[in-house]
Amino acid sequence: MPPPQAFNPVFSGLPTTIFTVMSALAAEHGAINLGQGFPDEDGPLSIRTAAAKVLIEGPNQYPPMRGRPELRRAIAAHARRFYDLDFNPETDVVVTSGATEALTACIMGLVGQGGEIVLIDPAYDSYRPIAEAVGATVRTVALAPPHWRLTEEALSAAVTPNTRALVINTPMNPVGRVFDREELEIIARVVARSNANVICDEVYEHLVFDRREHIPLMTLPGMRDRVVRCGSAGKMFSLTGWKVGWVTGSAAPIDAIAKAHQFLTFTTSPALQLGVAHGLDHEIDFTLNLTDELQHNRDLLAEGLSRVGFEVLPSEGTYFLTAGISALTNEPDRIFCERLVREAGVAAIPLSAFFAGAKPDRFVRFAFCKRRAVIEEALSRIQSHFAK
Repeated sequence: MPPPQAFNPVFSGLPTTIFTVMSALAAEHGAINLGQGFPDEDGPLSIRTAAAKVLIEGPNQYPPMRGRPELRRAIAAHARRFYDLDFNPETDVVVTSGATEALTACIMGLVGQGGEIVLIDPAYDSYRPIAEAVGATVRTVALAPPHWRLTEEALSAAVTPNTRALVINTPMNPVGRVFDREELEIIARVVARSNANVICDEVYEHLVFDRREHIPLMTLPGMRDRVVRCGSAGKMFSLTGWKVGWVTGSAAPIDAIAKAHQFLTFTTSPALQLGVAHGLDHEIDFTLNLTDELQHNRDLLAEGLSRVGFEVLPSEGTYFLTAGISALTNEPDRIFCERLVREAGVAAIPLSAFFAGAKPDRFVRFAFCKRRAVIEEALSRIQSHFAK
C-alpha cells in the first residue's frame, strides 16, 4: 500500500477562509454581504476606457518585470505629491499583481527561511501563512479593544536579534485603526535598535476619516532605508478585481523584492497597468472624494448599529467597522454571524478570525464600502430582526 500523499502543511492544514464561508452562507440565504470588503460599484470610466484601449490596440505582450515605466513614474509622482517621498522609478518601484502579491514578494525577499517576522494582531489573514510557507518564524503583538493601541513595551518584547521584518498595516484591516505619530515613533525607535526592516501595508492610505492624517512610517527620521511600502490601485480606484499593486522603497530592498516577484507572477497585465497609470495621473480626485463618501457610509452604519445595541468601536479608516455584540448575545462571534445571516439576512465577519493567539470573540466586522441604499437595507433587516 503506497504511503499517503503529503502536501505543504501550511496550506493543507488551513481551514476554508471565513470570507468564503460567510459569502457562501450569504448567497445561500439571500443575505446582504457586508462581510467581504469590496465596493459594489466600479471605479472611474476613464481608467477602464484607457485600459480597454490598450487591450484592443496593444501592447499585449510581456511588459518589463518591474512594471511599465509609465506606471512606475506615476507611482513615484504620487508619493512625491502626497508625502514628499522621492523614488527613482527605475530602481525604487516594482509593480505587482495586487497588494497580496506585493506582500508575498516582500516577505520572501526580506525575511525568508529561518528569519523571524513580527505581525500585529488582529492581522490581515494572508500574512501568517505566507511567512510560514517561506520558513519564517512568526512572532505577534496583540492589540486590545476598544482602542487597539500599540505600546513600546509590547513591540520591544516581540523584536529579537533574529527579527528580519515587521509588518505594519495602517490604516489597519480589520479594525480600522490609523496609527498616530506617537505610535509610529514607537515603531521607529524599536526598529532603530534592531536589524529589522519594516513592510508597511498601506493599501488604504487615502481612506482616512475625520481629517486624520495618514503618516507613512518611511517619512520619519532614519526610516527611509528601513521601510518598504505596499500600495493598491484596487483600493484607490474601486477596481479590486484588477489586482494591481506595487512596492516602493530604497533600491537594495526593492531589488531583493523584485527578484522574488519575478518567480511569483513575473509581471501584470500591461492594459491594466496603463489604466492605473492614467488613474494616478488624472483621477486622483475620485480617490479623495471616495473618502468623504465612505465616511458618510461609516456614520450611517455606526448610528444604525448603535440603535440596535451593538457597541460600535471607532473606525478611523479603511472599509471596515467593528462592533461588540456582548449586549445582544452570549454567543461567540462566529456563531452570532452565522445566525445573523440565516435569521436577519445580513453577513458580517467574526473578528476572532483575524487573531492567531488568544482570540477575543465578542466582536464582529462590517464592511461599509457599499452603496448607501444597500447599507440602509442591511440596517433595516438587522433592526427588524432584533425588534422581534
